[in-house]
Parts: sequence; structure tokens; C-alpha cells
Amino acid sequence: MASMYPYLIPSLPLLLFGQRPPFDFEQFLARCRDLIPAEDFEMLAMCAQDNLLEQESARAALAHWIAFEKGLRNELTRIRASRKKIDPEKFLRSGASTEPSLYHIALNSHRIPSLVESEKSLDRERWQKLDELSLGHYFDLDALVVYALKLCILLRWEGVDKADKQRLLEAALV
Repeated sequence: MASMYPYLIPSLPLLLFGQRPPFDFEQFLARCRDLIPAEDFEMLAMCAQDNLLEQESARAALAHWIAFEKGLRNELTRIRASRKKIDPEKFLRSGASTEPSLYHIALNSHRIPSLVESEKSLDRERWQKLDELSLGHYFDLDALVVYALKLCILLRWEGVDKADKQRLLEAALV
């Protein structure tokens, strides 16, 4: 199959953090299905799976993303464990990034009193990391993987925004 990435990627709507997603993940996959090789399509579909962090990838962008996400979660685990005075080692994930900035990202998020705002700050940092991973990738699978991961972030926030906040509040207060 000839590479259709230079035609597919520019046809996708621009994604901006904090905005509504233009479509759901299935619609995104439907747009891509006939335009990319089957093995690339499988990798793209993997981006929305709950077990993404247990996967391994030969693609640089996805491999870096998985290591970044594991590293961020490890730092959050360490901070939360220290507050509860428990050993975090049994909760840490292997294969995680050890970027020094991850500790500061996790700590800044942990200091925000609102859980929603704390999560939003983490997702802003995730979005920024995805922007970094996309540098130099404009019309290839890595660019499409970054797009898919950003779409997953937007879809998660759409679910939060659409949640019946009154029902959630009542359930929390009971």
C-alpha cells in the first residue's frame, strides 16, 4: 500500500487542549482504516486501549509516550505513598522514564487542591509532551499516533464535562 499519510493527516481537524473533540475514537479509526497499512492501523487502535502501558512499541513516539506516562504515574505514586507513609516500590511500573521534570510535574499537580484542576494540569503536561514527540513528524505514523493520543485526552475530558454533576454530587454526599 502506498503511503497515504500526506493526504490523511492534513485532512484531520486540528486538536486543541480544552476544546471538544471533533469525533469519537471509532470515527477517527474509520477515517484511517483504508488509508494506512493494517499493522499501522493496529498500533493506532492500541492507543485507546486501557492496557496501553503494558504494551511495547517499536515506534519511537509511542515508546516514549509509554515511558513518559509510566514515569509520571510512578512519581505520583511516590508522592502519594510518602504522604501515607507506605513503601511505594511494589506499586511502581518498570520501563518508566526517569526525566527529572516528572517529579516537578507530579508535585505541582499534587499541590492543587481541586482534583479536577489537578488532573487538568497533568493533562496539560501530557499534551505538551505529545507536542514535543510530534516535532519533526508531520506525515508519518508517529504524527498519527500523537494525534490519536491527544484525541484520547480530549475524549476523556468530554466524558468529565458530560457527566451528570448533580447526580455525582448527590452520590458523594450520601
